[in-house]
Amino acid sequence: MNLPNKLTLLRIAMVPLLIVCFYLNVSWWSYAAAVIFVLAYFTDMLDGQIARKRNLITDFGKLMDPMADKLLSVSALVMLTAVDMLNPIATIIIVARELFISGFRLVAVEKGVVIAASWMGKVKTVSQFVAITMVLLHDLTLRLVGFPLDMVVMWISVFFTVVSGVDYVIKNKDMISLE
Repeated sequence: MNLPNKLTLLRIAMVPLLIVCFYLNVSWWSYAAAVIFVLAYFTDMLDGQIARKRNLITDFGKLMDPMADKLLSVSALVMLTAVDMLNPIATIIIVARELFISGFRLVAVEKGVVIAASWMGKVKTVSQFVAITMVLLHDLTLRLVGFPLDMVVMWISVFFTVVSGVDYVIKNKDMISLE
């Protein structure tokens, strides 16, 4: 197994650690969760760079990397919603988009087409990373700026999530058929 794939598996292994942070009965649980989330996100950036630079792209990586990303972000969103730090509507919209586009990509694969990540998809991913990190650091953000900037950024992320989903469908509308 190559290094990028090991980093993908590490990211998956970090998800239970992230979830455990939500159950810690300590004042700094959200900071610990933020550190784990940021480290996991950087493994995502790193595995892709290494795979492309060293020509280590594998079918395993093509499949598991996006799944690991979704597992990480959806786990964080669900847990933040469960502890009343995030509006459930934001979580539902983001999770629904992720499930829809994942299904859309599976249909494309069945037709022999691989839908590459788009620029808007990358904007969506970065905006979700920033938003989730800011929500995890809500107390710090609130003290620094005096208003819930994390929620503003989260709703901006929801916007990019919807727009990127629509963008995927429009650019790949030939994948949709009634057959």
